[in-house]
Amino acid sequence: MASLSTPLTLPVLPLDDEVVLPGMVVPLDLSDTEVRAAVEAAQAAARSSGSGGKPQLLLVPRVDGTYAAIGTLGTVEQVGRLSDGDPGALIRGVRRVRIGAGTTGPGAALWVEGTAVEEIVPDPSPASGGETPSPGAVTELMKEYKALATSWLRKRGAWQVVDRVQQIDDVAQLADNSGYSPFLTIAQRVELLETADPVARLRLAVSWLSEHLAEQDVAESIAKDVQEGVDKQQREFLLRRQLEAVRKELAELNGGTGADADESDDYRARVEAAELPEKVRTAALKEVDKLERSSDQSPEGSWIRTWLDTVLELPWNERTEDAYDIQGAKEVLDADHAGLEDVKERITEYLAVRKRRSERGLGVVGGRRGGAVLALVGPPGVGKTSLGESVARAMGRGFVRVALGGVRDEAEIRGHRRTYVGALPGRIVRAIKEAGSMNPVVLLDEIDKVGSDFRGDPAAALLEVLDPAQNHTFRDHYLEVELDLSDVVFLATANVLEAIPEALLDRMELVRLDGYTEDEKVVIARDHLLPRQLERAGLEPGEVVVEDASLRKLAGEYTREAGVRTLERSVARLLRKVAAQHELGERKLPFTVGPDALRSLIGRPHHTPESAQDPAERRTAVPGVATGLAVTGAGGDVLFVEASLADPETGGAGLTLTGQLGEVMKESARIALSFLRSHGAELELPVGDLKERGVHLHVPAGAVPKDGPSAGITMTTALASLLSGRQVRPDVAMTGEVSLTGRVLPIGGVKQKLLAAHRAGVTTVVIPKRNEPDLDEVPAEVLEKLDVHPVADVRQVLELALQPASSLTEEVPAAA
Repeated sequence: MASLSTPLTLPVLPLDDEVVLPGMVVPLDLSDTEVRAAVEAAQAAARSSGSGGKPQLLLVPRVDGTYAAIGTLGTVEQVGRLSDGDPGALIRGVRRVRIGAGTTGPGAALWVEGTAVEEIVPDPSPASGGETPSPGAVTELMKEYKALATSWLRKRGAWQVVDRVQQIDDVAQLADNSGYSPFLTIAQRVELLETADPVARLRLAVSWLSEHLAEQDVAESIAKDVQEGVDKQQREFLLRRQLEAVRKELAELNGGTGADADESDDYRARVEAAELPEKVRTAALKEVDKLERSSDQSPEGSWIRTWLDTVLELPWNERTEDAYDIQGAKEVLDADHAGLEDVKERITEYLAVRKRRSERGLGVVGGRRGGAVLALVGPPGVGKTSLGESVARAMGRGFVRVALGGVRDEAEIRGHRRTYVGALPGRIVRAIKEAGSMNPVVLLDEIDKVGSDFRGDPAAALLEVLDPAQNHTFRDHYLEVELDLSDVVFLATANVLEAIPEALLDRMELVRLDGYTEDEKVVIARDHLLPRQLERAGLEPGEVVVEDASLRKLAGEYTREAGVRTLERSVARLLRKVAAQHELGERKLPFTVGPDALRSLIGRPHHTPESAQDPAERRTAVPGVATGLAVTGAGGDVLFVEASLADPETGGAGLTLTGQLGEVMKESARIALSFLRSHGAELELPVGDLKERGVHLHVPAGAVPKDGPSAGITMTTALASLLSGRQVRPDVAMTGEVSLTGRVLPIGGVKQKLLAAHRAGVTTVVIPKRNEPDLDEVPAEVLEKLDVHPVADVRQVLELALQPASSLTEEVPAAA
């Protein structure tokens, strides 16, 4: 054997996630390439040396691809077969070796140079400074380790190993023997290997073994408590059975039937048989215990029965399987509703994400499932409510509608406390119960019409329901147990966005439904409204045929709305008239309704486009009238701004505003007047009249309140038209806020306003330059029929909107 100072040249055997300490004997599998290469290299080196000694190699721990600084010199004791029949080698650890530089050697193994690590011998003499322990302290440390090891080994039943440990007298050998402990981590074993001081190694072994024994004691204590709990439950079960038998005997002695006991037994059996969450089951069993203890005269018994019935009827673990046929779901949505591409796209995205999460086992992340909360905001009649049922059908889920219009009591959402007589759970819990599953589509209809009074604010209670970060632990006041709403798809509908509280709106994903184009209305009327009304009128599909041109005229001239409710009523009225005429013998069937037949059946059109009127009858036929665009609760609409100058003899200068204008709209009128006064010379306007004559601005209809800054350029144009005497082009409508410097500032509702302009027959629209990106949301067929001019300055507006001075006396042709 080489001396400690002699450099060693050894083949390296890397050990992945394993450490061999001196004195340990381990079997290694020779089917591993690295093990075989190292053993064969060691055998070749032993044969070439001719010393007759056992082959030697260096066992080096390799953790996460990194080699330790110190390895163990090992000798190949035997080469043969392992217990499973595979080739193997028995290696014995001899001593620690510090790894040096790499070198060359026989075979395919890696060879390194190394030097033996000298064991630090304890020196208790005064010359050492007294830092090393005395022999007595080392002996006590060895006794402590042997006692701990014996205790641990006896618990495992390893009596033979106990005797071998007790026979070890060398401190270094005893410390290295701890490497056999299976509870040590790789990092701890590497630390033992790299610690040269045997006493320090033994201290580490004692510390780790003490911690492990303490953990074992805690685990045994927990297991004992669990077993005691099981025994207690079994004992309680037997006692309850005995109690039931006693009650039954007492009931028979008293001439009773024991119905109360049977009823409580029935509830207990139902609770134990139901697949309830653990916390819900615990709460339900407590209520059953109360029911068993309560007397027949106590009103609490009926409250408990009602609560238990409600809990047992809820579908705690029932979930419908989502239909992951994305293309099929899209086809269902397209078949049920024309247009509404934003909502369809969002539902398709949701299903696609759900499918991918399901495929990757991510159905529940952080205790939350993948629900959705969407707010569908748009004017009446665009299909928000019917869309909820269509979404549920496309997803293969149950559908429940919760009407919130006029709800003013917070308990309607969260439920009543059970202390109240007649208490019930809230509408959300009832919706889940009605759906029969924990993942339905719940439509919260008219969420903008929720009120509040002394009974609380239902909108505040909805904050938890619609918050994806909280609704997996929703607590109803009646149930008082957690209900997971994180897998529910909530669809909230509203007409007016501003009426929804900001905190509630922040929890929902907003999807705007701004109304249908005329082409979409024709498709909806032909494919949905007409078949439904034919059936209601008792007519066969072939008996009355309504041409597309007739439907287009109904949508454009007989109705003017963002939705299709009035259009459906017009179709119903038309079919009723035909059915009545047929029954009176005035008309034969089948009958085709053309555009010319509409007037004789349902009267004259109610809405004639401004461009289709006689030039002399147009509202913009006189200077001082401009066409603006606005957004109302019923969608976009066209409004007119009229301006006039008062006679100087009737009063002084000033500004009069009428038409129920709000404060913001009044400010827009003052800004428009101030701009024209300060830039009159530049615009070649006779602004001198404004100093002596009063200005009157009126916005019909006077009974409808109006507000907002978007009529600023319309007011400026009307005043400029009045002062210049130039008429405003009848085919031009505009929207935009104006500043004192004449800048045109951005506004909202561009899509709704352009749809309104299209419905009204306007062909040219002026919008702010900074609203140009909003044109991407406008349907392509509408943009094709509109000439949209984004402007940045009010001077551009006047140039586009006012007729040239040379054509004041000429007839303005109607817009195509």
